[in-house]
Amino acid sequence: MAEPEREEQSEMPFLDHLEELRWRLLWSGGALLLAIAVAFTLVSNFDVIGLLALPAQESLHGQKLIYTHPADPFTILLQVSFALGVVGASPVIGYQVWAFLSPALHPHEKRVMIPVLLGAVLLFLFGCAMSVVWVLPITLKLLGNISSASLQQMISAADYFSFAVTLTLAFGAVFELPILILALTMLGLVTPATLAKFRRHAFVGSLIVSAVITPGDLIIATMMMFGPLYGLYELSIILSWFVYRAKQKRARRAEEAERIATASRP
Repeated sequence: MAEPEREEQSEMPFLDHLEELRWRLLWSGGALLLAIAVAFTLVSNFDVIGLLALPAQESLHGQKLIYTHPADPFTILLQVSFALGVVGASPVIGYQVWAFLSPALHPHEKRVMIPVLLGAVLLFLFGCAMSVVWVLPITLKLLGNISSASLQQMISAADYFSFAVTLTLAFGAVFELPILILALTMLGLVTPATLAKFRRHAFVGSLIVSAVITPGDLIIATMMMFGPLYGLYELSIILSWFVYRAKQKRARRAEEAERIATASRP
């Protein structure tokens, strides 16, 4: 009985699918706006900006970040609130994706999708944390050491937070690569052999993507993103093998069950 019920639920009219998608997008957008509002309140009432500016302290040598435009503090407040809002709303957005896809999935696919979506959220948060804790301080330190003795380093608050927010969200996004490849493998759109065949293309593509999405076109930030990005691609191939082998085993069991059922018919 469970299978016909699942098929009946998955065969919703096209307009009903669009209506459900609209509501899922509205819930996701509402969660994002609420998370941004909460983040805006926290950043306004607590020294969150000072905490996020800590990676730049070694480069500032005891000085503070400066701003040169009257609207810069408010712009920075919005940038930081948006970044924190995206991070805070990511679990809700992941759940809405799951709720939209789950009626069309088999029971074994549902069991896989839950850890996949949870992994997507955790990888996004890990990528953001990695950027703030490791990549951003090292990048600023290396760039500070390049400065000439005839130049005085004065970091603009607007430039710093624009750089930090863009880099952090970019790292969070690229860490979704294993989950994306796992989903494509589950859907049968790619195979581990195909992924392994295109290793060289992935190497060049990772370098190009890193150069495009790192702010300021900095070779240091580009290389620090390229390493994890290509490493994640290699990890995705390994994970894809496990998913692909599990699919093959299920397909063989289904064929064997069909063969037995056919042979037992009078």
